[in-house]
Amino acid sequence: MMSEEHLDKLRQELRRGILVLAVLGSLRQPHYGYSLRKQLQNAGLDIDEGTLYPLVRRLADQGLLSSEWQQGEGRERRYYQLSPEGAVLLESLTAEWQALNNHVGKIVEVDRAIN
Repeated sequence: MMSEEHLDKLRQELRRGILVLAVLGSLRQPHYGYSLRKQLQNAGLDIDEGTLYPLVRRLADQGLLSSEWQQGEGRERRYYQLSPEGAVLLESLTAEWQALNNHVGKIVEVDRAIN
């Protein structure tokens, strides 16, 4: 029997790559950290700040996001948005995700039909 801890680790592994795709997709429109987190949560992806913020900074450092400080609701916030390079990557990763999802979906469905 698999432990809950081991199952959590496998779930995290599965989610890790998908989160990059979800963040890039969400940042077609500008967001600051909290608004990005809320958008992801509303879409059903609950991601904690300790995972999201380093991921966003890493994507920005890689040139996939642009950022600028804007005044909003009485305070300055750093808004992130997809850069042209990020948009190209998003298109490529989306195609890859759709193909993988399609193939794995067939495998899982076939397996389920047999059992």
